Amino acid sequence: MKTVLITGARAPVALHWARLLHMAGHRVILADSHRFAMARATRFKAAYVQLPQPRGALLPYARAVESVVRRFGCDLVLPTCEEVFFLAAARDHIGTQVPLVAPPFALLAQVHDKYRFAMMAGSFGADPPASTLLSSASDLEACRATSENLVFKPVWSRFAERVLIKPSPSDLERIRPSPTDPWVAQAFLPGEELCCWALARDGKVQALQAYRPLYRAGKGASLAFEPVDHDRIRQFVAGFVAAYAWTGQISFDFRHDAQGRLSVIECNPRATSGLHYFGGADGLATALISGGAAEASLAGPMTLPLAMLCYGMPAAIRKRGTRQWFDDFRTMGDIAAWPGDRPMLPAQLRALAEIFCIAAVKRIGLKAAATADIEWNGEPLGG
Repeated sequence: MKTVLITGARAPVALHWARLLHMAGHRVILADSHRFAMARATRFKAAYVQLPQPRGALLPYARAVESVVRRFGCDLVLPTCEEVFFLAAARDHIGTQVPLVAPPFALLAQVHDKYRFAMMAGSFGADPPASTLLSSASDLEACRATSENLVFKPVWSRFAERVLIKPSPSDLERIRPSPTDPWVAQAFLPGEELCCWALARDGKVQALQAYRPLYRAGKGASLAFEPVDHDRIRQFVAGFVAAYAWTGQISFDFRHDAQGRLSVIECNPRATSGLHYFGGADGLATALISGGAAEASLAGPMTLPLAMLCYGMPAAIRKRGTRQWFDDFRTMGDIAAWPGDRPMLPAQLRALAEIFCIAAVKRIGLKAAATADIEWNGEPLGG
């Protein structure tokens, strides 16, 4: 038996990891800077610890995590969200003693930077779109004439935050790129979006699941998804993680067009929805703890029902697609449900209420409030 500290307990992927590890006989400690993180409610944990928020307070956060590791004798620390940047910075820059499942901070920072990632990701079988770094008004002006063939996004962002797709030249007035808030302009690629999640150790893929987003919160996070099998995605991920000796979780977004071309769009060095297709008997916990490989066995469309109600239904009403939405909603699997664990709806409502309070206090939107304390946007972190 190993003791695993899972951070980012607000995320459904953290709950899923907790269940897989518990079923494999391991002791699970959950932690987050939110008081009512959803995964806190699971029966499959030994303890839940509320941490200080990492953003803007790296040293107190690092000391708190180190204290939890010592107190519970944790053998591994498994991040699931953007707190991975702060944990890696604590390890690499401050010298915090944590057995972190993540690559060096410098590599994490590279792939999180959308422009630098585009420079890294060629020659693995899914070349990224042509990309231009925008750090000034003059850089932006150079793109004005061709803006309706481009996608503009902040270098440091998540969930399609502030993205402009094929904007008119006048729409570019909303963008103010600078050295501290750089943007990237990329060629617009038609086609469907595909995603994948993977776990790797020392540059070797241990587990991978590709999936297709079905419903989204605006332009951003996937609310519902279905698995796909895509050999070229596997080829790309295997090549990328080998080239950079990756250890830990990593996720990618792709564009797949009608001619069969596959292009990687961006990288998220954290857990995403593909993880939910691994069941308790699929060996993923063993792959994490001991090495080896795991294959997903679960199938079919899945969703988090509360998210589909809050975000998916209003979007369906606007698009006059309520009948399709209802048919999909009643047939999709619930990623929060698990045999032997308690129902998660009360925990989700408590977590949502906490996020509402954060949004009200900070006067920001719900999506921003959900990650405001763990986002990393390129600022120096102790080194």
